Parts: sequence; C-alpha cells; structure tokens
Amino acid sequence: MRHILSLAVATAVFFSGNAFAESELSTAVSKDYKAHLESLFKHFHANPELSLVENQTAERMAKELTDAGFEVTTGVGGTGVVAMLKNGDGPLVSMRADMDGLPVEEKSGLEYASKAKQVDPITGNEVPVMHACGHDVHITSLVGTARRMQATKDKWSGTLMLIVQPAEERVLGAKAMMEDNLYKRFGKPDFGLAFHVSSGIEAGKIGVTDGSPYAGADTVDILIHGVGAHGASPHAGKDPIVLGAQIVMALQTLVSRELPPRDPGVVTVGSFHAGTKHNIISDQAVLQLTVRNTSLETRKTLLDGIERIAKNMGRVAGLPDDKLPEVSISNESVPPTINDAKLAQRLRAVWVENMGKDILTKKPNKGMGAEDYPFFTTDPYIPSVYFAVGGTPEADFEAAEAGGPPVPSHHSPLFKITPEPAVTSGVEATVLALMELMGK
Repeated sequence: MRHILSLAVATAVFFSGNAFAESELSTAVSKDYKAHLESLFKHFHANPELSLVENQTAERMAKELTDAGFEVTTGVGGTGVVAMLKNGDGPLVSMRADMDGLPVEEKSGLEYASKAKQVDPITGNEVPVMHACGHDVHITSLVGTARRMQATKDKWSGTLMLIVQPAEERVLGAKAMMEDNLYKRFGKPDFGLAFHVSSGIEAGKIGVTDGSPYAGADTVDILIHGVGAHGASPHAGKDPIVLGAQIVMALQTLVSRELPPRDPGVVTVGSFHAGTKHNIISDQAVLQLTVRNTSLETRKTLLDGIERIAKNMGRVAGLPDDKLPEVSISNESVPPTINDAKLAQRLRAVWVENMGKDILTKKPNKGMGAEDYPFFTTDPYIPSVYFAVGGTPEADFEAAEAGGPPVPSHHSPLFKITPEPAVTSGVEATVLALMELMGK
C-alpha cells in the first residue's frame, strides 16, 4: 500500500494553487481504476446487500478505508461506517456514499451480474438482490477518493469525513446515523458533499442542479371513518367511499390552485381501499398518498392542505368531530435535498476549469425522486452540494432515439452503468471539490 500511495503522490501535479492539472489527476485516477477500483466495483456489484443488513459491504468498506490510512469506526447507526482523516488545521468536510442494494432480480446480462439472495429484514422473505440504483459506483468512488486524498496530504489541510451510509433505499440510514450522534461523535462538517450516478446522463458527465436536485417525499395515510349500512339504505349510514372520492378530487386543487405555477409539487393518491361486498356500505376507507416538493415552504403548504381538506370534507359529509378523517405522516418521509447556491456555483466553476468546458451535462433534471441525504444537512444546516455523475454512453442514447432499446431506468432489472467513466469521474469531481474547499 505504501508503494502505491507514493506512486500516486509522484504523479499528482497541481496548478492555480490548489487544483489538480486535469491530465495528471485523470491519469492517476485511471491507473488506480485499472489497478484496484475496477475489481472492487465488480465485487460490490456481484455481492449486493439489502438495506439494514449491509454487513459484508460495510466490512469491506471498513477494510478499504483503513488500508487507505483513515481512522475507521463501524456500527454507526446500524451498519454505517465513518472514516476520518485529520490533516492539520482547516475545515471539516464530509463526503457521503450510500451502499445498499434493492430486492430486484438482475437481468442486465453483465458477466458480473448479481446472483445474490438475502432474507429481507422487514418482511422475512428471501428475495433476489441487485445494485439497481448504482450505489456500487458510489462506494467504489468513495474508496478512490480516500486513496487520492491520502496520496496528496501535502496539498490540503483540514479534516475529511467519509460517510458510508446504510438503508438509503428505505430512507432510514441517514436518520439512523444522525440519531447515533454522528456529529457529536465526529464533528459537525463545515461543508457536505454527495453524488448519485445517473443512467439518464452521458457517461462521465457531471450534473449540478440549482436549488433542489432531489425532491422531498412524504408518505401520507388518510383514515376515513364512516357509518356502515346496507347498500340499499345509504341514508342510514355515512359512506366513506363517497367521502374518500370527494377528498381525492379536492386534493387535486392543492397543486393547481395553491402553489405558484412555477413551484413544483406532486400529490398522488396511490391507493384507495374500502369495503368488502357489493351491497355493504363500509364504515372505513384508507387513502395512501405520496407527496413531493422541492422546498420546505412548499412541503408545509401541501401537508397542511391535506390535513385541512381531509378534515373539512369530513365536516361537509356531516361527520362529528370524533369521526373526522385522520391524517398521518410516515417516518419514511424526507425533506427536499437543496444545494447551497454559492457552493454549487463555486464547484461548478472548479469542475469546468479542471475537467473541461463540456464536462457539465445539458440534460435537464426532470424527476421528482427523493433522497434521505438532507437528514445530514438540514438540521443543523450545512452548506452542501449533491451532484450527479453520468453512467450511460452517449451511443446508447443515440441508439434509443433511433428506435433501439430504451436506456433502462434506475430500479429496473435491466439497469446497468458503464463503470469506468462513472467511477473515475466520481473520484475526480469529488477530489477537485475537496481540494477547492481544503486545498493549500
């Protein structure tokens, strides 16, 4: 290991005070990919683990980061790993990578495709497991970042915190690590970083969204009480299905009439359950909603509006106060991920200067997917940037546009990433960002 690190130091060249020369950093990262990171990525891809039981992945990450010269603590918030490298005075900067897979049977056709199965700790069922969202790219790049930063300690000053997070797919891991006193134990970062590989972006390109790259997501249940009766005598009861239908329709006005037209929000009723037989008016109905937003203000507007509409539609139906609909928000809910505007502008300039003027993708961020990363940065507030790294070759997009097979989405059994440009760009972009924040 000492020989490898010495070689990396010898190949690293800087300019403009604290930035790597593009070709030298690229060369060093590419060499490390061929020598170590490629086989590590294939190992992680072939051996995924479900949320909350990432035991072997955490053990391997702890070993890799220890070998890279970091002080490593395991078992943080369950299977989480925290690696610290103190290198003199300066800011404390965190970089997070999530490590869990999904209960999906892989059908990508890759020669290193996962054949893993595991017992789901939530359901107790044995299920196939796949890295269908690219978390294998994240943790592999985190190891590459650790090795680069250790190799160039003479060029930066401060403390680097690497966070290996469990259970992102169940939006439980970040909260669990924070509840395990992450910042009290290891220090509150001055800046935070994270990235997600994207099948919707050209391989190796970087995406930086102004504002919110990932939406907030709330899982909401509405329990509607009624008064049961015979279907032929509706006047003798209070029909929760009719009331539920009225609530569903009234909820549509939250986005269309209560949000500014340029302020995105989603209120989707994904499930409506009630009744047991054709001629029975039930005494209960249940609505299940997902609510998406890109600001804390919008989130409050939507959640307050759901509560207001549900209860007051109950009053319209003539229900007494003790039978009004009950609204509950699941603990799986997450606030929106919001990039710090000044920090995003600063890092965007660094990446363009050092990785080339075409490094930033022109593909817009159209999704309302959610993340649990904001639990690390919202309370307490930490200036942070969550960026994207492309994982699909441009030729695949061109083929799809010409009528060929579509590019598989995340969470698909066909999902696959071209690892070398994704991993190496992830390492380069992270190292450049860290050097901008901590470079001498």
